[in-house]
Amino acid sequence: MARYRESTCRLCRREGLKLFLKGDRCYSEKCAYERRSYAPGDHGQMRKKFSDYGVQLREKQKLKRMYGLLEKQFRGYFHKADRQKGITGTNLLVFLERRLDNMVFRMGFANSRTEARQMVRHNHFMVSGKPVNVPSYLIKLGDEVQVREGSRKVERILEAMETVARRGVPQWLEIDKTNFRGVVKTLPTREELTMPVKEQLIVELYSK
Repeated sequence: MARYRESTCRLCRREGLKLFLKGDRCYSEKCAYERRSYAPGDHGQMRKKFSDYGVQLREKQKLKRMYGLLEKQFRGYFHKADRQKGITGTNLLVFLERRLDNMVFRMGFANSRTEARQMVRHNHFMVSGKPVNVPSYLIKLGDEVQVREGSRKVERILEAMETVARRGVPQWLEIDKTNFRGVVKTLPTREELTMPVKEQLIVELYSK
């Protein structure tokens, strides 16, 4: 399976904004983007002019990298969103937000989506009482995501729950820290998804 193995911070520098891919480190002075906010490479500081296609491509790459997806999987979500009623771009964002690894991150049980994906793979979570170890599992309205009993002393989970205040928990989620669980109260609206993404450009790119 293809996998990105280079420096994670290069992705933020390439896209020209913080993607918060390394969890708590991105909020500290150690953040590489704070020190070098230009694109990586010998010509990273040169001014670049993008074509319309280039602008659309960069927007797609930005969203893919935020959620840690490869092209085939990302395109699959787009086709699902396109077939569903409503605004395609908004549908796409909601599909990505419904992924289990993203929910674990949003609820504050992991410091990043990458860390959340690994912990889901390692069987640390249950969905509505059933163990699930598939990061792409789509959470539904009313589903409960809970840390398994035997995983409640895992240091990484405890640390994440302490530092989640830096980024906050979305209002469409209800968190019960005492019982290590979170519930999806409602699916998010576009206004509640505050990531700096122009999803319409992605729709235009795939519609060509």
